Amino acid sequence: MTTLSKHIISRLIPITIFFLTIYTALPYVKPGIPLASSLDNTTLRWGISILILTVFFLARYSFFDKRNEDNMIIVWIYLLWNSVCIIRGMFVAEMYWDWKGLTGNSLSIMLPVVIFAATNKSIVQSSLFFYMKYMFPLFLLFIILLRPDAYGFYLIPIAFLLLFFPALTTRSKILLLVATTVVLVADLGARSSIIKFGVPLLIVIIYYLRNKIPSNIFEIMRLSLFILPLLFFSLGVSGIFNVFNMKEYIKKDITTTAIDNRGNMVEQDMRTDTRTFIYEEVLESAIDNNYWLLGRTPARGNDSFTFGVYAYDLTGRNERLANEVGLANIFTWTGVVGVLLYTLIFFRASFLAVNRSKNTYVKLLGIYISFRWLFAWIEDISDVSLNYFMIMTMIGLCFSYSFRNMTDNEVIVWVRGVFDIRYVRLQQYLMSKSKTQEKKPGQLINLSTQED
Repeated sequence: MTTLSKHIISRLIPITIFFLTIYTALPYVKPGIPLASSLDNTTLRWGISILILTVFFLARYSFFDKRNEDNMIIVWIYLLWNSVCIIRGMFVAEMYWDWKGLTGNSLSIMLPVVIFAATNKSIVQSSLFFYMKYMFPLFLLFIILLRPDAYGFYLIPIAFLLLFFPALTTRSKILLLVATTVVLVADLGARSSIIKFGVPLLIVIIYYLRNKIPSNIFEIMRLSLFILPLLFFSLGVSGIFNVFNMKEYIKKDITTTAIDNRGNMVEQDMRTDTRTFIYEEVLESAIDNNYWLLGRTPARGNDSFTFGVYAYDLTGRNERLANEVGLANIFTWTGVVGVLLYTLIFFRASFLAVNRSKNTYVKLLGIYISFRWLFAWIEDISDVSLNYFMIMTMIGLCFSYSFRNMTDNEVIVWVRGVFDIRYVRLQQYLMSKSKTQEKKPGQLINLSTQED
């Protein structure tokens, strides 16, 4: 790729954050705003999705560090398997609605191509800088337009940045805390956002206690987050214990007020089980139609006698094309094979972050990636959205050889560059200096104790 093409791609990547943020927010705009409904149409959304995938596919040739090639084999295999399932879907599709589902779902399951460019820490830094400079201030407008339960979807990059909280200046810390508080208190019924923002705060505690706890605590937590979902799934399938049925083990009523899809205030029981019936329908459909191993392809969904009845008038099938549970969709579209490959991506990324890194911040990121795999059993839908994009970006950083080999002080400079261009210049200066002379101990100042 020519220098000009590389420059163009580097400029386009941050702009994709604009489209991802806007199209993540549009479905949650309050009723009665005509511009939102006109923008949120399938054709335009597909066009934007194709643009995003094209940009990151081309970025793989310009910004991917070849030192990461061996660890990226599992990502290639997963994308190849998804491509096979897409091709199979072309033979499975029978009508307009199948082809429409195939197109939308295919774009979604190919988003992991972002991982390749995300191994370049400068690309990730510039993307986040664009978000904090332009999209974050724009939230002041969207806070008026959006339903409160959607604030967390718009601000999801903040959840990632919370992992670097100890490295930030006082001003940046206050900014993140204010944004997090807005998400946590805006709608207590938005359990997903509360969890996704609350967990990074809990993980950061490990940083402050790192000298007082066993050195293997990171690996213990990482493995636990992979084992727990499998344990709960086995207990649930066997009928011994259903973790989603909270009314069985939390007897006290826990209610809050929330806003429904029509903008009305309603009382919501925080213990409500909204997942068990999805697992039942997804598993029964896979067994009854014998696609559990290879999947039903992205052209089809799972048989459903709850939400599927709404699709019957259009398709003539009691079938739900997608569910709220990320792994359930991957299972339906790509089978057990797809789920195993998807799991291996998270497992390998978290392993490298926790066990093959020189700084504490990447280890914290590895724990959070393990948690996001656990959360895929609850939500984290595979779609072209800011949330899924950030998951792939975090995985890319875990795979990144250069990011994992940074010292704590170097990470401090990097993450502060997300908020302040001066630190980007400092980072560039230190990088150019390191190319001309070998680093000496103490070359980097202790930025963790300095504030703006």
